[in-house]
Amino acid sequence: MGMTMTQKILAKHAGLDQVEAGQLIEARLDMVLGNDITAPVAITEFRKAGLTEIFHRDKIAIVLDHSVPCKDIKSAQLCAQARDFAREYHITHFYDVGQMGVEHALLPEKGLVAPGEAIIGADSHTCTYGALGAFSTGVGSTDMAAGMATGLAWFKVPPALKVTLKGRLRPFVSGKDVMLHLIGLIGVDGALYKSLEFTGEGVSALSMDDRFTISNMAIEAGGKNGIFPVDDVTRAYLDGRVDRPWESFEADPDAVYEREVVIDLDELKSTVALPHLPSNTRTVDQVAGTPIQQVIIGSCTNGRLEDMRQAAEVLKGRKVAPGVRCIVFPATQQIMLDAMRLGYVETFIQAGCAVSTPTCGPCLGGHMGVLSDGERAISTTNRNFVGRMGPVSSEIILASPSVAAASAVTGVVTDPATL
Repeated sequence: MGMTMTQKILAKHAGLDQVEAGQLIEARLDMVLGNDITAPVAITEFRKAGLTEIFHRDKIAIVLDHSVPCKDIKSAQLCAQARDFAREYHITHFYDVGQMGVEHALLPEKGLVAPGEAIIGADSHTCTYGALGAFSTGVGSTDMAAGMATGLAWFKVPPALKVTLKGRLRPFVSGKDVMLHLIGLIGVDGALYKSLEFTGEGVSALSMDDRFTISNMAIEAGGKNGIFPVDDVTRAYLDGRVDRPWESFEADPDAVYEREVVIDLDELKSTVALPHLPSNTRTVDQVAGTPIQQVIIGSCTNGRLEDMRQAAEVLKGRKVAPGVRCIVFPATQQIMLDAMRLGYVETFIQAGCAVSTPTCGPCLGGHMGVLSDGERAISTTNRNFVGRMGPVSSEIILASPSVAAASAVTGVVTDPATL
């Protein structure tokens, strides 16, 4: 029986010639990740278990990105705990204020994840790195603690869904629209504990940033991971970033998939997810005119340079509508520098946006953009659950950077192609 991309990676890391869906394995890890919310819990469990050694100082990353710069005493204490642990164990990849970025943009940018690797992170959107042809998945903080100590993790090998892409995206349509469309088709549990494996000639037409966005939201469909094949676009991204050997894997022709979903990119329209589920999708033309009070452009889903470009192209020469707050979060310091060099930051400020240091703050209702009672935001983040960004009476509409920027200009949900 043939294997999928994910199954081949897991087989290699388990030291096995073959694995199949449902099989329990112990796999060697190439990277263990935590942030300022999850790493302190893992550190507490690490110490409670009496552990005194880590498996590899170069294969652990701790990124302070959720509530930093610290918003209150509790967040400052958590960050201090992470700093002390990183200092004690000489962890190479520790990123604090001034050097950090949103973790799932930072690790690929720094070359810390590569094709064929196995990565766990105490954050559900660790599935982002599947864009590079890696197996990466989110875990709990206790699994992070065990991973830091042993470099190993237990997995149940997931079955797979095949997502075949054909055609090319139209103007103002991006990877965010692809993933929202897919989640709308299969639901938030449509890929529950399954590998979402993307394939087809349409993959080559997607940028690396499109792929990061799509893989990032695999968890919003319930997926264990989301993964893309390695092609020339991937290799160009890796060139000059990853300085160690890596191996790419292709699915066997007779690999078994539970289901195939075909998406024609040529036909795809700008898409949003209405409250309160990522699967509650509509095309923008169906809900155009819905009022909004806040716009968020950024996050681990859509805070990369291409996202900044798409937003800046819409906002260039325009102003944010009266009564609307537009907050832009470049996802790393390097993206901020590049956005400044290319004039995007100037465009944002001239349009009336607030431009922030990298942070996950507003995505989880932490800081830098919390909503008030009854307010509605359109956001490039990944979740729009009840109370996610503020009180239970507030609402979030998920959208692409182009749609979010166009809506900022008009004060209502807007198709950027109509401006």
